[in-house]
Amino acid sequence: MIDVENNGRVRLFRLNRPEAKNAFNEALYDNLTELLIEAEGDSTVALVIITGQGDSFSSGTDVVELGQRMADPSFTPGKHGFPGLADTLVDFSKPLLSAVNGIGLGIGVTILGLSDLVFMAHSARVKCPFTDLALAPEAASSFTFPAIMGRQNAAWTLLSSEWLTAEECFSMGLAFKLCSDDELMDVTMEHAQVLAAKPISSLVASKKLIMDPIRERIHEARKHEDAAFAELLGKPANLEALQAFAEKRNPDFSSLGE
Repeated sequence: MIDVENNGRVRLFRLNRPEAKNAFNEALYDNLTELLIEAEGDSTVALVIITGQGDSFSSGTDVVELGQRMADPSFTPGKHGFPGLADTLVDFSKPLLSAVNGIGLGIGVTILGLSDLVFMAHSARVKCPFTDLALAPEAASSFTFPAIMGRQNAAWTLLSSEWLTAEECFSMGLAFKLCSDDELMDVTMEHAQVLAAKPISSLVASKKLIMDPIRERIHEARKHEDAAFAELLGKPANLEALQAFAEKRNPDFSSLGE
């Protein structure tokens, strides 16, 4: 489900569910969380890169499984799930790089706000579909996106559920480098090797100094987001959105008074 490659002190995680456009089901959430925990404790790993297999970075939470989870009271969630991955990303002490090779949706976008450096292929595009699904932002994006992109860019991104091109992400500050599709991984690895040549203790100490002033605000944002998500999940508007997704049609919220 995740291919792991080592290049010197750089560890690469390639999400590999191309049949689902690398959507996160419970198993993938657990897999990435465990791999990050392992990399955190491995003294031979200086930093981690996350990318996707095929034409997608990640299409976000597996909406089909989400629907099954809501319909089946006996559904067994993963060991870590989304909350565990989000906590692990926030607290990951080593540099985290994301190489966005294609479409990104949901956590496939909000993970960028928790990455230290983001590289995007020119063909990549991303979307936060939370209002399309009648849900609320996730993974502290209600804090990280305004901090990174500015309030109005973040508001459009989180409220509109519209696609952003790689060029728009770069102009808004969500991406550090734009690359041709063919050069994405080479450029990402080139920058990763520059960092990997530095003392790991210095990288960790430096990232801690960057993160410490905002860490509590990120955790606080996650707490409020989780509460909003729980309140909206399973409500009529959300059920209509999921049903429309399954039926491959646009949702109709007007009859719900939404």
